This record gives sequence, structure tokens and C-alpha cells, in this order.
Amino acid sequence: MLSKRLDVITPSRTVGISSKVKEMKAQGIDVLNLSVGEPDFNVPEKAKECGIKSLNDNITKYDLVPGLTILREEISKKLLEENNCHYAPDEIVVTSGAKMAITNTLMAVTDPGDEVLLVKPYWVSYSEMTKLVNAVPVGIETDKTNDFKLTGELLEKYITDKTKMLILNNPCNPTGAIYTKEELLDICNVCLKHNIYILADEIYERICFNGEFVSVASLSDEIRAITITVNGFAKSAALTGTRLGYLAVPRELAKHISAIQGHLVSHPCLAAQYMGYGALKYCKEDIDNMVDAYKKRRDLVTGRLDKIENLDYIYPQGAFYVFIDISKLKDKFQYKESLSSDFCDKFLEEYRVAIVPGIAFGIDEYVRISFACSEETFMEALDRLDKFVQGIMA
Repeated sequence: MLSKRLDVITPSRTVGISSKVKEMKAQGIDVLNLSVGEPDFNVPEKAKECGIKSLNDNITKYDLVPGLTILREEISKKLLEENNCHYAPDEIVVTSGAKMAITNTLMAVTDPGDEVLLVKPYWVSYSEMTKLVNAVPVGIETDKTNDFKLTGELLEKYITDKTKMLILNNPCNPTGAIYTKEELLDICNVCLKHNIYILADEIYERICFNGEFVSVASLSDEIRAITITVNGFAKSAALTGTRLGYLAVPRELAKHISAIQGHLVSHPCLAAQYMGYGALKYCKEDIDNMVDAYKKRRDLVTGRLDKIENLDYIYPQGAFYVFIDISKLKDKFQYKESLSSDFCDKFLEEYRVAIVPGIAFGIDEYVRISFACSEETFMEALDRLDKFVQGIMA
């Protein structure tokens, strides 16, 4: 009696791990949680004040489907000033989280059977969102020697007559890799050649540690025309629970996506939108301070990992994760079907540390840790990881 799409959807491993950690803590078990992709900072005060003021002013009635005008105007300014992307307010749709921006786009752009290219390792929900709209996710096998980044030459090998879209996450979750302008042009020119949409998921673009971040849509007018820019407030301004994202696209596509959203949720919570407005308008310094803290943590985490034998990792240029190579443990660690999943389960069970198996991102010989937590937490967790690894290799 139920939909067949339920047979192909895999529950989110990251959500599952988070739920397990909460259950363990409820039982009085102390767990160090390095699995969560959520800033440990609070929402900046001025952003909260904007949301509170909207409630005190009784701004709680229905509003425009694509989002508050003042918020879309502020997003337009942000995209121009920070990303060199020219989008008018009517080319922006504010959504209930970046997840909804991606799903709305998939519904607007793909038909059943269309192929959506995903760069391995990819964020856990891309493949499942694609399946939900009856499109087909196709994973692109990348190379560790290039920090698992896509190239134009590699992209060409995966394009078929069914290919409709490439999802490009930059900076990348889980690796923290960032594409240069030249690397992006190489990829985008292939997409132009084959008339393929690019969904540029730039949710981590403010958390960039080295060099200048380049937005896909800033590269040229021709590339902008095939690009859907997705961003939000969860990672940069710590507004995870308020569920606020946005997308920027050419005007005609924005109208269609807005029409879809109008039937699904109408518009995002108004108080959340005012908080997003406040974050953009008044909280740049708060965001910069968070990024500085993440960079310091990145250096501490990688410095400690360098001292753990038999592990390697991708050095993160952005975001707040480290993707750790555990392949050297493969011959010593007893596992059933999944190396990374069994590794994470045993680490949680024996050492009370939660991390995410690489199989969730399409690559089984890796695990992901997050440093969006206190220095005390991740340094103690890494000490335990060291003991766990050396115990396996003994």
C-alpha cells in the first residue's frame, strides 16, 4: 500500500548517530560527539533581537512565498559584495533550510529517470533527495591525490544523454576541500558544452580558511545561466534549528521554484527570516569570529592527527570537518560488510566517541570527524582515537 520510493530511500546515518548519542546521554552515558555538522556557537545576539522584535511587533501573518522582501534584498547585497554574483531580489527564493532549496530545485529541473551527478565523497542527503524525486543519483569516483576534487576530464566520462545536473559542494562536506577559480572553470565549461545544470551548494562558503572563495555563478554570464546557487544560515550564523536557506537562480526558474514552494510550505517561518536578515545586516563580525575559531581548531585537530600512526586525512581548507583515511587498519580490524561503519560502532561502544562512517558519503575506507565543538572535547576524543587505532594495530 505504501510508495515504492520508500524501498530505495536510506535513513540518514548522521541523524541516526545523533539520535543514538542522545539516547546514550539520556541513559547517563557520557559521550564525546564529533559526528554533528552543527556549529557549537549560539545565534548572534543581534540576529536573535531581530527575530524577537518581529514577534513583539506581531509580524506573524502570511507573507510572500519567495521570502521577505527586505531579506531577499539583503541576500542580493551579500551575494554581490561577498561573492561577486549579480542576483536581483526576484531571482532569490528563501527556503526552510538549504535542504529544501535543493529539493525544490530537483523537483523543478529533473524528470523521472534523469541522472544527477554527485562527486564522491558527497553529503549524505544528495543521493536520497535525488531518489525522492524519482531521478537517478550517479556517483563520480574521485581520487585522494586530488583531495577528491572533480575535474572536467573526469566529468566528461560520466555524462550520458540522461544527465541533467551536477551537484557541486564547495567547500566540500566531508573533506573541507575548496575549488580554485581555474578548477571551477574547467568543470563549468564541460557543463556548458553539454547543457547541464550546476547546483552549486555553497552552504560553507563563509568558512574558508585559505585564499579567496570563488562562487560558480560569478565566473561568467553563461555559467550563471545554468547555475543554481544554494546557501543558507545554518553553518555561517549558527541558525541550524531555525531552518533557513535560500537559492539564487535566473528569474524564470525562480518563478517556477517559488510556485512549487507555494504549494509545499508557502514560505519559511517569518521570525526565522528576520533572524536571517539580522545575521546578514548586523553580524558580520560575529561570523568572522566563528570562522577564526574554526581555523584555530582545524590547526589543533590536524596537528594532533599528525601524531597518530596509521591514519591519514584530507587537509581541510574550509568547513569544520576532517575526512580521515583508515584504510591502513583494514587488514587488522575485524569487520563484516562495512569497514567504516563497524569501526565507528566499535569506537562509540568502547571509547564513547561518536564519529561518522565514510560509507555515508559513498567512500567506505574513511571516517568523518567534526571540530564544531570545544577544544577540550575534540582533543580528548582524538586521544581516545589514538588509543583505539594503536589497539587495533597491536
